[in-house]
Amino acid sequence: MRSLYKSEPGRRIIAHWCRAQLESWPVAHRRSLVSVDGALAHATFLGTGPARVVFVPGTNFNAATCLAVAETLASRWPTMVVDLPGQPGLASGERPAAPLRSWYGSMLAGVLDAVDARDVVVVGNSLGAAVALSCTSDRIAARVLYSPGGIIPLRTDALLLRRSLAWLLRPSASRSRRLLELFVAPGAAPSASTVDWMELVARYCKTTLAPRPLSPELLERWRGTPLVAAVGAHDRFLPPDRLAPAVESALGTRLRILPGVGHLAVEERPADVLALVGEALALCAARPSPNPERPQNID
Repeated sequence: MRSLYKSEPGRRIIAHWCRAQLESWPVAHRRSLVSVDGALAHATFLGTGPARVVFVPGTNFNAATCLAVAETLASRWPTMVVDLPGQPGLASGERPAAPLRSWYGSMLAGVLDAVDARDVVVVGNSLGAAVALSCTSDRIAARVLYSPGGIIPLRTDALLLRRSLAWLLRPSASRSRRLLELFVAPGAAPSASTVDWMELVARYCKTTLAPRPLSPELLERWRGTPLVAAVGAHDRFLPPDRLAPAVESALGTRLRILPGVGHLAVEERPADVLALVGEALALCAARPSPNPERPQNID
């Protein structure tokens, strides 16, 4: 196992930033560490009662960087946001030298077991979507894949590579902003807190996981299950014209294309996720319960 952090002081700075964001957040919530096979995940709970929706952030992101979408989801359903081990945040920083999606999938399954989740909708963003697809827990009733990794390789171009290298080699707020401008729709601006966060990631973290395609056999497993996939119309990493046919071929479902947003769709317009979760719940309602002793909660 290797740490994603460049140093112990860097890990503390990252953790301090995340705690400060969560502690100043006016939304009622509770937080806990969850032990899974010697690793520690971090769970943030919103709402009362068992979680109905579980949000898994993308590469380099966590609950403290996804407050808007967490609050939006919790306005409708009890929600849990999972900081995965091996990603920057309040979870443990150690991960295998070559972390496979199956490792992350088992981490998510362990968290769902630990909190006794029942028939949840997992909303996975980017890497989080690849994790949702690699998690075979029967505690998951449906999956919402938001800017989904794990289906096609992420697209890079010369401009993105130049800005990524500048951000990694000489971290600053301006370089973080210039990089993040490629994550959002043309004319949009990344939030100040996301710019601050990404500067910290470049300063104190090693390069983390970019989701690669999962095996066709694993993707085939979810064909015909309650599943909704969506991507921003301006997603530079997962262009809709490439992603849509791959989603239909691999998963047998239509890709929803969200106008006016890019790869950071959950930040740019978090309210869109409510409609996607509603679609997933409708698909659940149309299916018989897989466990007659544990009827599905479909609201």
